[in-house]
Amino acid sequence: MGTRLEGKVAIVTGGARGIGRAIVLRLARQGADVAFLDRGPVEAAEATRGDVEVLGRRCSWTPADVTDPEAVASFVAGVVESFGRVDILVNNAGITRDDLIMRMSLDDWRKVLEVNLFGAFYATKAVLRPMLRQRSGRIVNITSVSGQAGQAGQANYSSSKAGLIGLTKATAREVASRGITCNAIAPGFVTTDLTRDLPDSLQQQLLAQTPLGRFGTPEEIANAAAFLVSDEAAFITGHVLAVDGGLVMM
Repeated sequence: MGTRLEGKVAIVTGGARGIGRAIVLRLARQGADVAFLDRGPVEAAEATRGDVEVLGRRCSWTPADVTDPEAVASFVAGVVESFGRVDILVNNAGITRDDLIMRMSLDDWRKVLEVNLFGAFYATKAVLRPMLRQRSGRIVNITSVSGQAGQAGQANYSSSKAGLIGLTKATAREVASRGITCNAIAPGFVTTDLTRDLPDSLQQQLLAQTPLGRFGTPEEIANAAAFLVSDEAAFITGHVLAVDGGLVMM
């Protein structure tokens, strides 16, 4: 099960479904109380909250928008007030609005950057003050192979995820002296609602590009996140951990 997280409080953005849900549940299984943001269906968020509480951990969620800095700051302040502290932040919230550059609308370019990159900045900014006071903390940003290698038809998504890698490294340098680490995970193709809807021909093409010959699972991304927020990873910071079946070897 890995290092225990009893007494720790975690925040996960985009925590109701997919990779975010898997991370929420994994951290709860290891003993953390969890608060998460999600603007998706209420039913999914309530189901995730209920599953955490079944594990005997405290859990709260809010539909706050990660692109609203005041809402994010208010959410984090509420978590610190109700849970007493914040030890872990996982910036997972993300969207896609794929199109070729020549056809991409300015709104689709802007929205993806606002959610994927600006949202992570707002959440990071909000948790740093309590973490600095504690002289401890763990921040994990969920980037992507698209941010490492680029992806045709994803100029907005690739740019946002590449920016997230830069944010990870800059944050790591700024807060290391206070015992706070900041790392990133770069998933490859993972089985989620998004990939399940892809045409079979495209799925086969993606599998052919992945040396291990299969998609990853949300739980495998959660495993990596659980390691990076644990004491076992205390000497790792500014690192981008590829969990991609060998897709991007750097």
